[in-house]
Amino acid sequence: MLRLRGVESYLPLLEQVRQWTDRTKRVGFPLFAGYVFVRFSPGMAHEVLRTPGVLTIIRNDGSPAPVQDEELESIRILVAGANAGTSPPEPVEFLEEGQEVIVTEGPFGGIRGMLVEDRSRARVVVRLSALRKALSVELPREILRAAAS
Repeated sequence: MLRLRGVESYLPLLEQVRQWTDRTKRVGFPLFAGYVFVRFSPGMAHEVLRTPGVLTIIRNDGSPAPVQDEELESIRILVAGANAGTSPPEPVEFLEEGQEVIVTEGPFGGIRGMLVEDRSRARVVVRLSALRKALSVELPREILRAAAS
């Protein structure tokens, strides 16, 4: 429907094999359920919102939230690789450097600290403010969760 309105759109689909009693078929499932990526000018926002099935446009500070071309190209490559038979992508929590995190498992489970990156490795820094000291440990990102604010 978006394309019929002249709006460029992309729905990343991961193919999975589904078995029915009479056949097996590869079926596409959305990588991000409920989201479609679209490219449109600000003047087209009303037309996009009038498209059946479109509920809203994701916004930052009142303006549509743009997705960087490089990020979208990475998603395209990831989907193509997964659909070619490599292992499917798994969702992980979106964490940013400087964010307070909690270690969820392992010998350091329960530690609260700040996420820092050191040559592409995740490290959690534990600070002792009263002593003005800090220690860090390298941990896999999969066991880190954002600390509740």
